[in-house]
Amino acid sequence: MNLVDYKIALKTLKSGFPVIFPTDTLPAIGCLPEFSNIIYEFKKRDRDKPLILMGSEQKQLIDYVHESAKEDYENMASKYWPGALTMVIPASEKQTRILTSNDFTLGLRIPNSYMAQSLMRETGPLLTSSANISGFNGSISVEGISLDFPSVKILGPIPWGQRSGKASTIIFWKKSGDWRLIREGEVLVRELH
Repeated sequence: MNLVDYKIALKTLKSGFPVIFPTDTLPAIGCLPEFSNIIYEFKKRDRDKPLILMGSEQKQLIDYVHESAKEDYENMASKYWPGALTMVIPASEKQTRILTSNDFTLGLRIPNSYMAQSLMRETGPLLTSSANISGFNGSISVEGISLDFPSVKILGPIPWGQRSGKASTIIFWKKSGDWRLIREGEVLVRELH
């Protein structure tokens, strides 16, 4: 098992490699945005499937949000974050270089996990996906994840603590005040149309 502390995790991320860490839902594999290709390689993930940008707090992600969606973003974020809600919104023109979607949208989330938030306070936002090989359920235990990703460093200490084991709810911003459900998950969003 490739357990590391925060210091080694930061060094690993800055070197362009991913790190696996806990969230409030499923364990995540994450990297600095400029190294997003590495996640696709390790997960064997289809490049047409976008990654999620996670942050430690709402203001860390606001610059990634297109002006047209900022008010709705702030309203949803203040109600449901930190937590198991991913918002897919139009990306700011300034941030399109980190996009992994084909439609200029970006999935954003702040997990309700002290370890994840502590890591991202140091690194800034990370592009993430669930820590499993694409097409397989994968393990939610550190031991199982280390078998799937033997060369990827895993943030310790373990045990990680309570996680739901369910995926986050994903909602999509269509226009002002209009959100649509993409995937039902942990959070029930009252504002959906």
